[in-house]
Amino acid sequence: MRKLLVTLLAVLALAVVGAAASAVTKTVTIAHAGYDPNAVTVTTDDTVVFKNTDTVAHTVNFTPTTGMHCSAAVPLVIPAGQSASCTFSTVGKFKFSDPASNKNAFRGTITVTSALASSLTATPKSVVYGHTSTLAGTLASGQSGQSVQIRAQGCMDAASNVVATVTTTAGGAFSYQAKPEDNTVYTLSNKGLTSSISIGVKPRLHLGKIGSHRYKLQVVAAHSFLGTRATFQRYRSSTKRWVAVKRVKFSTTVTQKTPTVLTSVKFRSGIRAHLRVRASLGPKQVSPCYLPSHSNTIHS
Repeated sequence: MRKLLVTLLAVLALAVVGAAASAVTKTVTIAHAGYDPNAVTVTTDDTVVFKNTDTVAHTVNFTPTTGMHCSAAVPLVIPAGQSASCTFSTVGKFKFSDPASNKNAFRGTITVTSALASSLTATPKSVVYGHTSTLAGTLASGQSGQSVQIRAQGCMDAASNVVATVTTTAGGAFSYQAKPEDNTVYTLSNKGLTSSISIGVKPRLHLGKIGSHRYKLQVVAAHSFLGTRATFQRYRSSTKRWVAVKRVKFSTTVTQKTPTVLTSVKFRSGIRAHLRVRASLGPKQVSPCYLPSHSNTIHS
């Protein structure tokens, strides 16, 4: 029985240590000269302690007063030699001040950031269809072994779907190779906290010459482009700009391998030989599910 009790106490101690490791406490000292420090950055569920080292009582007022839970009623009235604390549950900026003083030294700011990702990135932020982007971030807690759920909501999706669950490594870092089919919002969540980032997708265009004055243009994406129009362009070296030659309408579509759809068109153009040419899809042709894109460059 005694052995079981010792084991239970050990487990309880580990649970307390784990809880303490996930939350941070920072201290603001109240002295005769003012606050030290007067700018504090914490994450959600962290605590700020106000320690009065002066010989008189001080009052600490907050703006706003929501999104926080304090050890005493706000404004805090802290007698000499005593302390009070506040735990912050909402992301944002909280200003604190002593209403009895008009000195800047008695004004401060607490910045509360998300405990999920302190540095969420997507590299690159836009990709050509079929390519990947690396989602990466770091848990503000810095803890390894934590699960981060990743959900994706594509352009045509009614709701997001879970695509992966990744585990944080040293320092709370995590990463995921995203391969969006169209413009997609990725939402990452950990312990009820969420953070989102968007990745744009360009359809993949390929232009080829299939005969004298004859060309074939293909667009590869997860959606059909049947009936839309691409612009056939040539490069004008005198102005260093691409100029339109003609508009071509996609007329054939083939499903290669779900979800990939290949849409194509064959067309003629009488422009002279040996010019640099390409094709492009503008914003109106690709919106809302894709970003504007252009093909490879060939010679007419």
